[in-house]
Amino acid sequence: MTQPTVIRRVPDTFRPLRVLDAYSCIGGATKGIKRAIPGVHVTGVDIQAQPDYCGDAFHQGDAIEFIRAHGHEFDFIHASPPCQGEGAPTKGTNRARNAAIGRTYPRLIAPTRAALEATGRPYVIENVPGSEVRKDIRLCGEQFGLAVLMHRYFELGGWTTAQPAHPRHRGYVRGWRHGEYRDGPYVAAYGAGGGKATVQEIRDAKCIDWSTDHLRLREALPPAYTEWIARAWLATLAPTLQVAA
Repeated sequence: MTQPTVIRRVPDTFRPLRVLDAYSCIGGATKGIKRAIPGVHVTGVDIQAQPDYCGDAFHQGDAIEFIRAHGHEFDFIHASPPCQGEGAPTKGTNRARNAAIGRTYPRLIAPTRAALEATGRPYVIENVPGSEVRKDIRLCGEQFGLAVLMHRYFELGGWTTAQPAHPRHRGYVRGWRHGEYRDGPYVAAYGAGGGKATVQEIRDAKCIDWSTDHLRLREALPPAYTEWIARAWLATLAPTLQVAA
């Protein structure tokens, strides 16, 4: 699953694969894609400036608008709409409470999906449990030997692959829960205080070594997740791209 993939094409048809990482943040997903596909060119797009972005090109702007305008130019698109409007903390009673205090979050999965489908390109949408993404694939840090759990779901558009096995967790996430401190092999790579992970602990847990921004590190996907996704997608192209895994 982590072995290099060799891509062979005849010289007169060679063109590096082009991938778009929408809502890229610092490029956790980008790094995984680059590890999986030698020579790939990855463009990131994010509404916020991302000085630590690790890809080949970056565009600051609205991700959905960029997909609509340029998505068809890419061979594959990965999208991670911000999860603040999708998970359990913004559902039901919690959503009403957030609205009452003036805290609202956009719901971006449906419009992102519509934009992606209009491109005609294969894509994946990543988000948290409780979100509206179709639960085609679930990945967890334990599947890659990471010190962070971070369950995430992936909706596959225009391609498919099998769900990998989900190993049993080895223990607790370290930190305070309901007034009780628990130790464990995983760090809490979200929030601050209460035993949450430090910058270095998140860097180590997610295998991200190019940023020291605590917030961005918390938001970033572990590259191992999209390395797996990209290899799985690339495997579906083997007959036409002359790919040998």
